[in-house]
Amino acid sequence: MAGATKTANVTWSGGLMDGKGTINSVGSGAISNLGVTWKNRAEAEEGTSPEELIAAANAACFAMALSAGLAGAGHAPEKLDVTAKCTFSLDGGPKITTMDLHVVGTVPGMSAEEFKTAADGAGVNCPVSSALKGNVTFNVTAELA
Repeated sequence: MAGATKTANVTWSGGLMDGKGTINSVGSGAISNLGVTWKNRAEAEEGTSPEELIAAANAACFAMALSAGLAGAGHAPEKLDVTAKCTFSLDGGPKITTMDLHVVGTVPGMSAEEFKTAADGAGVNCPVSSALKGNVTFNVTAELA
């Protein structure tokens, strides 16, 4: 299987604090005309942020990696419900500090301990987590439904 290159286009106007941006499009067409501002990123204000999008990407990637690992071990999941929390900190300069991944799985024939072990492996080895590795603290919690 060949790799894939994904694209996105963003326009920004103005300075950091008073400016605003728009995620104009992504190659798949799944996102368009999505506004971003500094307040979206650093404060509680309506709109998205790069960190929210990274959380979504990490949750999806983690779910795929865990599903593949479970199926490969003979325990294909019926359902995985993944929540990712990406923490953006201004202490010491703006940076992403933590990614908390929590998964609730419906996996017939698997013990809670086996599920936790599989989730821990997926949490540090999915491609999005791997891209952040070394810069972000990962916490993975897992439970069976």
